[in-house]
This record gives sequence, C-alpha cells and structure tokens, in this order.
Amino acid sequence: MTRRPLSDSTILPPWHEGANDPAGGKGVELTVVEADNLADFHGDLTHAELVLYVAGNSFFAMAPLTKAFEKAYPADKGRVYFETLPPGILARQLANGGTITVGNMTWTARPDVFMAGLAGVKTLIDQGALRAPLVSYATNDLAIMVAAGNPKRIAGLADLARPDVRLAMPNLATEGISRQIQASLVKAGGEELRATVYEGKVTAGTSFMTQVHHRQTPIWIMQDKVDAGVVWQSEIVFQRQIGHSIEAIPIPAAQNTVESYSAAAVVAAAHPDAARDWLAFIQTAEALAVMQGYGFKAVEARP
Repeated sequence: MTRRPLSDSTILPPWHEGANDPAGGKGVELTVVEADNLADFHGDLTHAELVLYVAGNSFFAMAPLTKAFEKAYPADKGRVYFETLPPGILARQLANGGTITVGNMTWTARPDVFMAGLAGVKTLIDQGALRAPLVSYATNDLAIMVAAGNPKRIAGLADLARPDVRLAMPNLATEGISRQIQASLVKAGGEELRATVYEGKVTAGTSFMTQVHHRQTPIWIMQDKVDAGVVWQSEIVFQRQIGHSIEAIPIPAAQNTVESYSAAAVVAAAHPDAARDWLAFIQTAEALAVMQGYGFKAVEARP
C-alpha cells in the first residue's frame, strides 16, 4: 500500500521555530516555507564575534551548544553566527574568502572555526587553511533512515540494492558522509553493492543524490519520494525527538563506519580568542552531554 504523503508545511524546515538563531535582536522576521527560508544560516553576522562553519549533519545540536557556550562566555551572547552546510560546500566557501550566494543574496562570512569530519579537517590543515592543533570532540555511527513502520521491510544495507527500494543518498562531491557510506557498503556486500547503490541505481532512477543531506533525506521520506537513506544515526534521533514519522534500521558494528567529529581554528581568523574559547568549550563534559542527547558518543567510545 502506498503511504499518503504528509503536507509540506508539516515537514519542511526550519524545525526549531527560531531556537537555532542565536542573534540578540531579530528585527522583522520573514520565514516562508519553500519560498524564503535560509535554514542553514544562523545568527547576526553584522555583530558576530565568533563565526563557525559546522558540517551540516550536526545542525540540530548547535542551538543547545550555542546556548551553553554563551552561558560560559556571556560576553559572546548574541554574537555567534554559524553555518550548517555539507563540509564540501563549506570548504569551497572558505576557499572563496567566505563569500556565498543563496537566491538573490550574496554575503561574506569569514569563519573563525571549521568543524567537520576528521579527514576533512586534517586535509584543510595540510593545505594551510586551518591551524593545528586539531580537536576531536565526538563520534557518530551510520544507520538507515526509513519511514515509521519500515513499510519496505528493509533489514540492512544489502536491501538497498533492491529495485523496489528508492534511495536518498548523500552527494559524493560535497558530503563527507558519502565516504563512510561507501566503505560500509563494501563491508556489507563488496564492490558490487557499492556500485549498485551509487551507480547502477542512479542510472536506473531509483537512487537520488542529495544536496543538503541532513535535511533532504527525512523530507523526501516523509513526502514518500524515497523509501530509505543512509545517514548518521544522530539525525534519526533528532527527527524522532521532534515528532517526525522516522525510524532507524541499525547497521551492525562489523559493517558500520565511525566518524570522528573534529575542529580547528581558521588561519588568520578575525576572532582568534573566541575561536580558542569555542575549541576549549566543545571538549568539555557539558558540550559532550549535549551531543550525547542526540546519540553522539565520546571520542574514546569507539567500537
């Protein structure tokens, strides 16, 4: 039986009703779903004293993290600006001096801190864009996201090759998670499974590449455009917390691929003291507790 898609107004972002906007004064508020909605840009850039580039798959943790940071560093209250885009896009923005265009608006946000997967942060340090030391502050596991009730009865990664299963898969060009997913597909079914999911099914029109994976996968599932997608398990925890009809299919440890979330200061950061404070904060027990609330794990808690 085909599921009845939910109305767009109930499932499209923003999902936090302003909680992910750390600006002190918001002025005229205009957020129109599907028309004027900049869901991955947060805060008041004009008065920012700390600018963060954050890999988008932890966007939901940034509101409580920022609130806790501002409590510890009250001078920065209302002065944090952050972007939550795929790390490949953030790296391109960094290389272009922080300038980005969305719709009819172009602006420049030069970051102080870059937060992404371990390999991506190491690469940017090696390229001279970020400054060592690198800080690793949490880990995450992969899971398969499906609609509540798992209507296609997906049991594991091997089922993603089925012709009747429509997939939302993170984009290979911009989304770091795609490397871990491909590694897990090879663990589960060899190169044949990886090629089927990321090549054969794309050609067949049953695997769709996302542009902003952490938002598009649950949206497409709830709109009944796809049946499943591989994501970080924390994203499923968040979707369930806000009441969306989403379910997790665990991936066994032998087939899973763990990510280590890492950060480093940007070379020639405009706010080096605030960058240092943020890097110290995300290593605290308080910051880890926020992350654990969404299913992240401590760095030492690796399988």
